Amino acid sequence: MIETEHPKLNVARQCELLELPRSTYYHHPKPPKEADLALMKQIDEIYLESPFFGSRQMTRWLQREGHVVNRKRVRRLMRLMGLTAIYQKPSLSKKAASHQIYPYLLRTLKVARSNQVWATDIIYIPVCGGVVYLCAVIDWHSRMVLAWELSNTLDASFCVRAVQRAIAIYGKPEIFNTDQGCQFTSAAFTQPLLAAGVRLSMDGKGRCLDNVLVERLWRSVKYEEVYLKRYETMVEAHANLETYLLFYNDRRPHSAHGRQTPSEVCHAQLDQAAA
Repeated sequence: MIETEHPKLNVARQCELLELPRSTYYHHPKPPKEADLALMKQIDEIYLESPFFGSRQMTRWLQREGHVVNRKRVRRLMRLMGLTAIYQKPSLSKKAASHQIYPYLLRTLKVARSNQVWATDIIYIPVCGGVVYLCAVIDWHSRMVLAWELSNTLDASFCVRAVQRAIAIYGKPEIFNTDQGCQFTSAAFTQPLLAAGVRLSMDGKGRCLDNVLVERLWRSVKYEEVYLKRYETMVEAHANLETYLLFYNDRRPHSAHGRQTPSEVCHAQLDQAAA
């Protein structure tokens, strides 16, 4: 956006017009250290097994495994990864007025067909020199991954793009379930769904099992793909995840459907509904 070789406006004036501090323009963030990336991978693996571990318990666990770490470092890395302990706790902050929370609608609902309920979530993916984030939209009944996006930031835009692509290909769901993350409570995410007549459902605070099918997807993605490889770049991560998610949808039979794959179940039901 700023042109260093602009014939009439120097960098200082361009920053002033953009209301951008010059220190921000000149700042070049340092990539995470290799030691931090290795520790983040270890934290991620432990968290998948024990999502109720907070920074204190995670620090104790890592120290018992021989890592020389303190809680301050573990807490910083867990925040960077977007990991928080799963447990019931009091609300310590107020939601923004524009971020409405919707009730959880799936507790007693029998999900029996595709496009009845969709769900989404975000996970951290390590790459050499940093991290990226994966957002996926999943059909609750068939377990098919309908659309997904990678991003190097945690804003709502890549989540919105994933949902828009899923709707463009498969139509709209009756209910869309998410957690209470700021990406999913933002107007940019909720308003297009509400305008399309989709009912919104959100997990209870601290209730990881409310979105358990997405959590199972993440476990498969991590153990069957991410932990087996080392992605050098975001482009490489995208290519490998695309290959794996095609395998997950089209070739990997899901235990919930016997010998059928998520893609077979989803398309059969959508074709039947359209007939």
